[in-house]
Amino acid sequence: MGQFHKAEDIYQVSLDQTNDDENKAPIYHQVGMLKRNRGKYEDVLTFYKKSLALYQKTLHPNHPDLAISYNNIGAVHYNMGNYPKALSYYEKTLEIQQQSLPSNHPDFASSYNNIDLVYENMGNYSKVRKFYERAVQIAQQSLPSNHPTLQQRRKNLERVKIYNKLYCYEICFYEIEKTNLFKREKNCFKCAWVQRNSDVVETQTGGNTHQ
Repeated sequence: MGQFHKAEDIYQVSLDQTNDDENKAPIYHQVGMLKRNRGKYEDVLTFYKKSLALYQKTLHPNHPDLAISYNNIGAVHYNMGNYPKALSYYEKTLEIQQQSLPSNHPDFASSYNNIDLVYENMGNYSKVRKFYERAVQIAQQSLPSNHPTLQQRRKNLERVKIYNKLYCYEICFYEIEKTNLFKREKNCFKCAWVQRNSDVVETQTGGNTHQ
């Protein structure tokens, strides 16, 4: 704990000694990282946003450092469970990358994966799948087939595919119950098909539709 305070004191001295916004921006960011390592997320946001504000004043709108700042703020909001805010910052990160990087750059895979995780935690599985597919596609182009990151993203994609199936079956159940098919037709083929497939999917997910 003493080392953290010592590092913060050093950064504070650096801030006091410079009037250059371009030099202050990375220092604020470093202080934010120290706060993050201690789990002080509100303080982290304060310093990350100070850093971002200075970067916005001194850098081109598509500069990679701006993308990093947006991404890091999004990550803090994600850790705090503020998923809509996390999504907003992750999307800003992706927007900069789309304007400044080649379409198969590995950083895209990270951004798609981050957006996927937000949508998944929000229960929006229909949007999750396309981002995971893109993340896997890019990772396959830039990583060896046995790379842990690629393997994890493939697992994420398969998990979401299963969740999407379960969601579809739940909708079918709702429609069937709404029309009272279960009560009117004991041997209804549609009811039996939905029941059977839903049971299979729930077995694959361990009976849990959430991560």
